[in-house]
Amino acid sequence: MRFVEDLALAVTECRHTEIEMPDGTKLAARIWMPEMARNSPVPAILEYIPYRKSDHTIRRDSMMHRYIAGHGYACIRVDLRGSGDSEGILRDEYLETELVDGACVIEWIASQSWCTGDVGMIGISWGGFNGLQIAARQPPALKAVITVCSTDDRYAEDVHYMGGCLLGDNVSWAAQMFAYNSLPPDPANVGEKWRNMWFQRLEANEPWLGIWLEHQYRDDYWRHGSICEDWSAIKCPVMAASGWADGYTNAVFRMMENLQVPRLGLVGPWSHKYPHIGEPGPAIGFLQECLRWWDRWLKGIDTGIMNEPMVRAWMQESIPPTTLAATRPGRWVGETEWPSPRIETRAYALSSLGRLVDEPRMEQVAIAADRDEDFSLSLQSPLTNGLFAGKWCSYAATPDLPHDQRQEDGGALVFDSDRLDENIEILGAPIVELEYKADQPLAVVALRISDVQPDNKVTRVSYGVRNLSHDDDHRVLRRIDTGRKYRTSIQLNHMAQVFPKGHRIRLAVSTSYWPLIWPAPKAVRLRVFTSGCRLYLPVRPKRAADARIAFQPAEASPPVHVEQRSATQHNWHVIYDLAKDRHTLHVVDDGGTEHISDNEIDYETKTEEWYSSVGDDFQSISAEVRSTRGLRRGDWRTRVKNRTRLNCTEEHFHLTAELDAYEGDQRVYSRNWDRRISRRGV
Repeated sequence: MRFVEDLALAVTECRHTEIEMPDGTKLAARIWMPEMARNSPVPAILEYIPYRKSDHTIRRDSMMHRYIAGHGYACIRVDLRGSGDSEGILRDEYLETELVDGACVIEWIASQSWCTGDVGMIGISWGGFNGLQIAARQPPALKAVITVCSTDDRYAEDVHYMGGCLLGDNVSWAAQMFAYNSLPPDPANVGEKWRNMWFQRLEANEPWLGIWLEHQYRDDYWRHGSICEDWSAIKCPVMAASGWADGYTNAVFRMMENLQVPRLGLVGPWSHKYPHIGEPGPAIGFLQECLRWWDRWLKGIDTGIMNEPMVRAWMQESIPPTTLAATRPGRWVGETEWPSPRIETRAYALSSLGRLVDEPRMEQVAIAADRDEDFSLSLQSPLTNGLFAGKWCSYAATPDLPHDQRQEDGGALVFDSDRLDENIEILGAPIVELEYKADQPLAVVALRISDVQPDNKVTRVSYGVRNLSHDDDHRVLRRIDTGRKYRTSIQLNHMAQVFPKGHRIRLAVSTSYWPLIWPAPKAVRLRVFTSGCRLYLPVRPKRAADARIAFQPAEASPPVHVEQRSATQHNWHVIYDLAKDRHTLHVVDDGGTEHISDNEIDYETKTEEWYSSVGDDFQSISAEVRSTRGLRRGDWRTRVKNRTRLNCTEEHFHLTAELDAYEGDQRVYSRNWDRRISRRGV
């Protein structure tokens, strides 16, 4: 990363201003703009998120928004209603109030004397979501969007559910927002009313996990805010970016396929981060790409950005399994349209001998069992199959990436190709056609594509999960008839991967993937009819034009000074208590205490997660998250402690939660929750 001290234009900054909504609620904003904008208006860029502009995202914000402002834009970073220094209550994600507020903020920005009236939106994760959702409402001043690590489909591709399965990340993310929503605003910005605002938030705070568990199917709750419900609603240009270690990669490809506006897709090796600070690396000059985009759509300058391939993706080379990769070797490749007509589908049959065979060669290796439509291989995976899967969405890139899959493959059906006689490059989403029977009415399945090294180490490169008890749209429960044979098609996550000569391609099938997904109510024995199963891989031929794809080195403005005042720790511990037959995944994310010089505040953050089970007791499953957040400036000290726990029976989820708030050393607020929620096919 190169920090740029001398920007093209001198920048002025307003650390706190308030934007009044039609109902009188005031939203807090931080603004960077060129000094010359007061006399010569400029276009504006909005980032609109709940993550506290004055502390939690202050370092990241200062790096990005000052840089963009120094190149001729006003950058406005707004806290959502009820978050950070904004008034009101934040009750859930992407509610109607949030989207109406966002459109009002855009209208306010466009009306300012320092703005030309043209506005863009940028955001990662939450801000990437609401950028798309607000664009679908077509506010007149919104002329372009950059969306990073976001989704078009809130049910199928978000932190809550995947393939109709409840994600473990649903629990941890709900707990994170439970903690954020407990924090007070900063008295330095809101004055004496800070305490009243804090107690309004504490009284209104609810564990959002309970809300999300009430919606176990793709109902109207999830369709709201899912732009895939009406692609034509978006009229402005969209740039979408993500990373192969992120949880939102698939949405980039769907948006390239379905949006009807000028659009670009970018996928690097990164986790859930902006690409200029992306890890695993290499990070790229993403802010320079943003400027090319904004200059084209907000200033009308032909920067050549639309001459780039529609999809630019990092083709990852093979590496041994590790959670410690600081960079991923590879190269950039590009496709001018998506789906690309250049990509060919290669079919592999599943052999009864555990082999993955090119379909044209199947006759050469077929045995009687492979021709028998009633021949099946069966499995009942250990409940703990999945302890080395990593997170659904990697936030830190290490250590929450998948580890050596040999530790998972022993509990799965495994199908290996022959050693490859040439390199194979994959770009796109693998598809598995699965023919099966299950001995329980509710079942889940996990599918993994891995790169098997010559020394037999196994690196996962893609996976998919599916609740077999849902219909294809996940709108209704379809209990499995245990005497019936079923056939389903399951799309795995998109990937760009080189399988080198001498390696093998592996498909693994398991009936558990805990704690990445919540298991079925009971152990399931799955019979897989190999003659009716296929793996389809999107094989991409090399292209000479790829060599022309390049990015500038990563640049940003120097961040505000943050001093680390206590030790940090980020680790994953897999613990097997042999005496009790208990497996536990213990995740520690301790950010310690940071001192932010910009506003002379100390910010404390720590989260620990535990995911455990005993033997094959499916009622022993437990997920627990404990968080501490603290703010301090001089004699002013506040701290909140939150605990969220989810366990289950065959029929119910059991959610308990605790919230304690402290002012100084005195506990000033305490509340507990205890809820039972019916399991409806999850």
